[in-house]
Amino acid sequence: MKAVEARKEVIAKRLTGKVALVTGGARGIGAAIALRLAEEGATVAISYVRSKDKADEVVSQIAELGAKGLALKADSSSKQDTENLIDQIAKQLGKLDILVNNAGVYEHAPVEQIDLEHYERVFDVNVKGVIATTVAALKHMPDGGRIINISSGAARVSMPGASVYSATKAALDTLTRIWAQDLGKRRITVNGVAPGTTESDMFNTAISDEFKDAMIAKTALGRIGRPDDIAAAVAFLASEDGRWVTGHTIAADGGINI
Repeated sequence: MKAVEARKEVIAKRLTGKVALVTGGARGIGAAIALRLAEEGATVAISYVRSKDKADEVVSQIAELGAKGLALKADSSSKQDTENLIDQIAKQLGKLDILVNNAGVYEHAPVEQIDLEHYERVFDVNVKGVIATTVAALKHMPDGGRIINISSGAARVSMPGASVYSATKAALDTLTRIWAQDLGKRRITVNGVAPGTTESDMFNTAISDEFKDAMIAKTALGRIGRPDDIAAAVAFLASEDGRWVTGHTIAADGGINI
């Protein structure tokens, strides 16, 4: 595959010997992160809920990059699934150096349409799932590990109809800051990456050309973000190069919100 061939020209492998988990790593930004960590030398586990075929494809691409990959089914909103996921990684891979909390859901609902079921669906994955995964992972993470939470520009800008989703991402940013303090004594860094408008299957099919043009015009760097743009920021934070950054959420958005 041309994309995989291109990835083989990557820079020095900064993550050789490391084991990483990318939740929701079967597609989109999660898949791009998994592949970038693999090309940097990491062994990469990904979790998925429904997209087994896509997850297996990512694992195959990881193998083409000369790294080891593992796909495990787990619903981030389930405490049992989360604990089983981390236990399987520890059993099969021996440890967990890098945790990327990427799994998330988005539901649009203006305030007049919000009910508790909507709140629970979004918060269960985007917040409770991150907490459960992180708590379980810390039992197997050596000192000097990395935790990276995938946030969103929605945490800082007003998006009509996205109040609950935006609140989950604001919660993630708060968890990131406080966990960095809690875990500093173990030299575990905790950071976030907040994508702006980024290409995805949903974005490319559901968003009008007029909206895309408006987002491009608003972005300082003059284009829509790509999943590999986000993956590059994650790889930096996961590596030794990111050792002195903790407690921050980096806006990887091309300058759309400046």
